[in-house]
Amino acid sequence: MAWEFDNSKPIYIQLVDELKLRIISGMMPIGSKLDSVRDLAEEAGVNPNTMQRALAELEREQLVFSQRTSGRYVTDDTELIKKMRKDFANQKINELTTTLLQLGYSKKELIEIVTLFLGEE
Repeated sequence: MAWEFDNSKPIYIQLVDELKLRIISGMMPIGSKLDSVRDLAEEAGVNPNTMQRALAELEREQLVFSQRTSGRYVTDDTELIKKMRKDFANQKINELTTTLLQLGYSKKELIEIVTLFLGEE
């Protein structure tokens, strides 16, 4: 998957967000081993120190853990991942709702839009 960066926030924060999304979406399965810092940095096109900083943040958030001799792994804490997934979804829904309300949509219209989008009646 391509790494895309913008100028709205620091690269390491964007790396944290992207890796977090990959973990909570299951693209990086529970308990899976992460590639080396060097390989991840090369894949993302960033300096290894920047990737190291992002991974340290993920360790602080307990989404990733290190084993001294064998590397880094995705947490096996399914409850933490479920909570972060729910928090992420709530954040995105809040952002979308805020934007659409600013565009003048009513709450009833938002429900209609979502219902149409999901194809439900």
